[in-house]
Amino acid sequence: MVAQANIAERIVESILARKLRPGERLGEQELAELFGVSRTLVREALMQLQARGFVEVRSRRGWYVVEPSFEEAQETYAARRVIEPGMLRDAGTPLQAAIRKLRQHVADERKAVASANAATRSVLLADFHVCLAECLGNRFLTAMMVDLSAKTTLVAALYQSQTQARDSSDDHAAIVAALAEGDTAKAEKLMRAHIDTLAARLDETLANSGTSRDRVRAALTPTPV
Repeated sequence: MVAQANIAERIVESILARKLRPGERLGEQELAELFGVSRTLVREALMQLQARGFVEVRSRRGWYVVEPSFEEAQETYAARRVIEPGMLRDAGTPLQAAIRKLRQHVADERKAVASANAATRSVLLADFHVCLAECLGNRFLTAMMVDLSAKTTLVAALYQSQTQARDSSDDHAAIVAALAEGDTAKAEKLMRAHIDTLAARLDETLANSGTSRDRVRAALTPTPV
């Protein structure tokens, strides 16, 4: 039996992977059939995601992945600008095991960028910030970064070009290098500059949306192992 939390997290993971787009319709009956659960359980999962700001219910039309306004997009980066540099400022020097994990993550990012694997690239670039919170050992900030990364992914799908992935990965590498040197002040400064650069790339004219029943099914169906 699929639990409510599993449904919610599958949807968040699909947003992070850019498989679900802003404005995507999430039909209760379709999701119930896909997950093999009742519509009540699906509705509870969607209500949980509504409270977290990922989905919305539209009168007489059903559930949809949220489409952040341009103002909300700017606020998302403003929140990250407060949280992430502060997370680094208070972190202290990470363990060498954490540095190795972060370096491997950046290496994986670069492989994905070089291979032009857009889906994997997007997941890894977003997940760097979650991985960083995990490596710094704060589970509350880690959970917060999962949500912020997913919201940033929705923002990017609407208001950012995807042509500067290498620059983002280079920024991540510089932050990790500063942490490896024990220079958290430098890492904090680099993170703030990184977020400011991403925020500056927001372009209201890029907004677009689209829905597809087949795309929702493909996004949420588990991949066979």
